[in-house]
Amino acid sequence: MPYTGEVSALVTAVFWSCSAIVFSAATVRAGAIPVNVARLLLAALYLALLVPVTGLGLSLSVSQISLLALSGVIGLAFGDSFLFKAFGELGARVTMLIMSGSPAVAALLAWLVLHETLSYGGILGILVTLAGVALVVAGNNDGSPAPFAWRGLTFAVLAAVGQGVGLIFAKMAFLEGEINGFVATLVRILASLVIMIPVGVAESRSSDSFRALRTDRRALGLTALGALLGPFLGISFSLIAVAHTDVGVAATLMATVPILMLPLARIVYGERLSWRGTAGAFLAVGGVAILFLR
Repeated sequence: MPYTGEVSALVTAVFWSCSAIVFSAATVRAGAIPVNVARLLLAALYLALLVPVTGLGLSLSVSQISLLALSGVIGLAFGDSFLFKAFGELGARVTMLIMSGSPAVAALLAWLVLHETLSYGGILGILVTLAGVALVVAGNNDGSPAPFAWRGLTFAVLAAVGQGVGLIFAKMAFLEGEINGFVATLVRILASLVIMIPVGVAESRSSDSFRALRTDRRALGLTALGALLGPFLGISFSLIAVAHTDVGVAATLMATVPILMLPLARIVYGERLSWRGTAGAFLAVGGVAILFLR
């Protein structure tokens, strides 16, 4: 089938866009920590069933496991906890737009830590991406303050940094030898659960925050659906994309989530889209394209 990789990359972006909407709704109903813990548990279950069935190899060195574990703790436990808090404060569209800055964070860290070359095109891509995010954050069309909490913006920035740092540790593991993407994801999720389960238990004892997931079937259903769309199907199609086309092309197409969120926000929330929001989304995705296709 021609353009298998390109089509798979766009399908990945659709899955991630839909999962952001679903997780945002679940977070409003049940809270950030419960949804993140439940999502990780469900995603681990999906992957634990998939890996043995497909016969994927589990041979990893101690160093690779350690690096993937660090990646999971930083990216999934730390980063995604703030991501879900941002969902509750900002909604899915603005949060995912700010999250488009995570590749820029990863590129900067790769330059500093892994000594990867950062060309003028790479620097331009980072600046264009950040300019697109800043355009949305700056305010409305009339120049008034943007209608979301600065606390939510802080959460989203911390989430982007967490995911960017997590990517660096994951890349360090991949540089040591070949690793299947599903196996790497399973290791990352299991490591993050070592942190998130005690955090979830402590929060449940202090505020019974998990009660909503136990009593609200819709919240639990949304979380299960999000885990299926995002960590499971999203990862599956992203691997197909990378296998059938250039990594830069796949990564750029998968980074179109902020653009895909525009019609979804209109359909699901009835949200009026300002010129700032629309222009910022396209500018941010353009910056990611420059960054990967430089």
